[in-house]
Amino acid sequence: MLFLFPGRSRGTELVYRVQEESPRGTYIGNLAADLKLSEPGVTYNLASGAGSARFVDLNRETGELRTSAAVIDREELCPEPDPGIGGSGEPCWVRFDVLLLPPRLFRLLKLRLRVDDINDRAPRFPASSLGLSVPENAEPGSRYPLEPAAEDPEPGLNGMLRYRLQGAGAAAFSLAQEDGALPGKPVPFLVLEVPLDREYRDRYVMELVAEDRGSPCLSGTATVTVSVTDINDHCPEFPESELSFSLFSNCSVGTTVTQLRARDPDLGYNAHVVYSYGERVPGSSFRLFSLDRGSGTIRLAAPIPGDAAPSHRLTVLATGTGCAPVTATVSLTIIPVGSGPPVLTPRYIALQAEGVLYLKETEPLRTPLAFFTVTEHRQQQPVRCYLEGAAATFRLARYRGLQDEYLLETAQPLDYELQRRYEVAVVAENSNKLAQRVHLQIQLIDENDNPPIFSSPSVQVFMEENNPPNSFLVKLKATDADSGDMGNITYLLGPGVPRIFAVDQFSGKLSVSTSLDREEQDRYRLTIRAVDGGTPSLESTATVLLTIQDVNDNSPRFINKDFNFFVPEDYPSFSEIGVIGVMDPDAGTNGWVALSILNGSELFVIDTGKGNLMASVPLDREQQSSYILWIQATDGGEPALSAIAKVTVLLIDVNDNPPLVLFPQSNLSFLLVLPSTVPGSSITEVYAVDKDTGMNAVIAYSIIGHRGPRPETFVIDAGTGNITLHEALVKNDHGLYRLLVKVSDHGYPEPLHSTVIVNLFVNETLSNESYVENLLRKDPGIRIEESLPETRTDPFQTKLDVFPCETVLIALSILCFGLFALAFALACYISFRKRKHRRKKYGVTEVEIPLKKTLASYSLEKKSLNDLDL
Repeated sequence: MLFLFPGRSRGTELVYRVQEESPRGTYIGNLAADLKLSEPGVTYNLASGAGSARFVDLNRETGELRTSAAVIDREELCPEPDPGIGGSGEPCWVRFDVLLLPPRLFRLLKLRLRVDDINDRAPRFPASSLGLSVPENAEPGSRYPLEPAAEDPEPGLNGMLRYRLQGAGAAAFSLAQEDGALPGKPVPFLVLEVPLDREYRDRYVMELVAEDRGSPCLSGTATVTVSVTDINDHCPEFPESELSFSLFSNCSVGTTVTQLRARDPDLGYNAHVVYSYGERVPGSSFRLFSLDRGSGTIRLAAPIPGDAAPSHRLTVLATGTGCAPVTATVSLTIIPVGSGPPVLTPRYIALQAEGVLYLKETEPLRTPLAFFTVTEHRQQQPVRCYLEGAAATFRLARYRGLQDEYLLETAQPLDYELQRRYEVAVVAENSNKLAQRVHLQIQLIDENDNPPIFSSPSVQVFMEENNPPNSFLVKLKATDADSGDMGNITYLLGPGVPRIFAVDQFSGKLSVSTSLDREEQDRYRLTIRAVDGGTPSLESTATVLLTIQDVNDNSPRFINKDFNFFVPEDYPSFSEIGVIGVMDPDAGTNGWVALSILNGSELFVIDTGKGNLMASVPLDREQQSSYILWIQATDGGEPALSAIAKVTVLLIDVNDNPPLVLFPQSNLSFLLVLPSTVPGSSITEVYAVDKDTGMNAVIAYSIIGHRGPRPETFVIDAGTGNITLHEALVKNDHGLYRLLVKVSDHGYPEPLHSTVIVNLFVNETLSNESYVENLLRKDPGIRIEESLPETRTDPFQTKLDVFPCETVLIALSILCFGLFALAFALACYISFRKRKHRRKKYGVTEVEIPLKKTLASYSLEKKSLNDLDL
């Protein structure tokens, strides 16, 4: 639906409608068609900064408007209800602006998108269950509100609610609805339809269903539980109003005659019954028979005298709360002893209360419980006294030969945890088979004789490292057979358990408060104590063996950050250059490390298991003096972790290159030397290089052979290779000189050398160069005049004749001696000058000055004297 509103300043407002939660791409409208624009080149652009524009997609070329991927939820955009049936307020609008470009066609469009509601939310009760208490005397028609009521945030019919009941418990109730604070939001009321009787049924369960009026209809449910509360609508009643009993006249005091029970179906205080005698009960009967007001038990309160009435009629009243008493009549007939069984008179040794004997379970064997005295009316009749029930646990025996005295005592150890209560009867029977029984209840008193027992004294727990703090480990369970506080168990940590572990003292849940690291400690042995509440307390322990499982949380680590290896350049291939040390603190496959070379794999290989680095090809220092390798260590974890180290391989030079003579370039080249050359002049120089380094590259020059008129005319400098004229040339020295020069290094273990022939032609001029060249070609080789050097045993050892130091030492000695003589002469001169100065001073003081002379003449005379001294 489109509404078009022209505005000011070339502004237009367009209105569209769309349902909430429409899928992406739902067509809304076409701006170009709605504006009837036909100009070419118009583009439609959503204005930036409008947050509502995220709900729509606008085609810039066609102006088509569709929903975007953002879901439009009307209840979030507009919490207020929509106008309509049952609603009030404003419609839900989404506003945004559209700009029409280019500037010549600029136009501002105001778009309003009305979001229509759909029934997408079911009614929901704030509480999933509702509880009511209704007294059983409630009148039919009573109403009870069911709150909190259901909620539905949608507007209109989609948010209007109605209620109904369902379930088995709904038969006794109906549902009424009243208008709530908001239209369409009624409040449900539960209406009682039938009378209630708690003694017949005390609980009703049903479901309250809330439905909206949308299409389709949605609903929500809550469970309604109605508890019928008791009222005092019943009084006690005796099952039998007339009861008859008989008892022998020799019954012991405390003998139970009977127990009356009046029934009251009410609960709690309403069912409380109090028993009492009626006013017409004779005093003699009242004194002879006691009545327990709470239990209704009638017991023999005093010995029956011989002149007692043979029958007694007792009227018992049972009074309930708020009720009139009901009565029951008990008729008692007393049978005289003479015609009855023997009389048993008990005398209790153990603690006795209300006919119950109390005995500690830790009492030893043959612990006495009671004495029994047997009295027979006719002494001549034998009486047999014996025990019925628990004959194996207790025994009844004649006490020390006395005929009428019997002792009841324990016959075996007692255990409260096996059996807590015993019922026995002491029977005295005469020859006429008449017998009297005294029933005893023996209650054992529990002692703290059982320590707590763990269901499993040793528990193995496995946990991965890096666990979150306060992680649960295991729940320990211990039981204690004792009762009461003695059976209550408290769980504690044993000695030596690290503080990072904690155990809940009530539940036995063991947890760890921090994250564990297997590399720090992979196993923990924890002792857990279970202590009972007895005095003194007993305890037992359980051992928890905690094994920390490895996680691949550690990258491989090299033992060094960088590795440097020095290797001779002639080192054999596939020999160990060095070992790359790497470690991974993880375990198993997580700690298995594989090494690989990231670069230089064509020259080097590495043993991935041992870390041995080897060269796969021969290495030459002269081609490359060092290699930088990057070694990667990768573990076997999942995912794998890795580390990288830098390895530098430095090649140590080996004397594998002889010196290379660069000048002279040929053995056939020659140099003209003039006869007028001054001795000491440099004639030429032999220049050589060595590719090796260090002492292997130190070069020495020597003449090992020569030919010529006077061969010793030329000498060579051993260090520089400079050839100089040693002596002056004369006429006979003219001609060709051939010098065989040896160029040798100082390598170890054996120096290498090269040779070159230096040709010198001594003449005034070089008129015929070809003549000299022919001489060089025809002249035979030069005989070597020095022996080959011996193999050295010390790389730092050099021959003394390589560097002629003897001359230098002599010169230095002479220089030192000359300096010493000069210093001595200078010292003598200075001493002589000082003595002469003192002598001159004394001479001046002895000169007599004539009195008639002037000062000027004196000065002149003095000056002449001074000149004389000099």
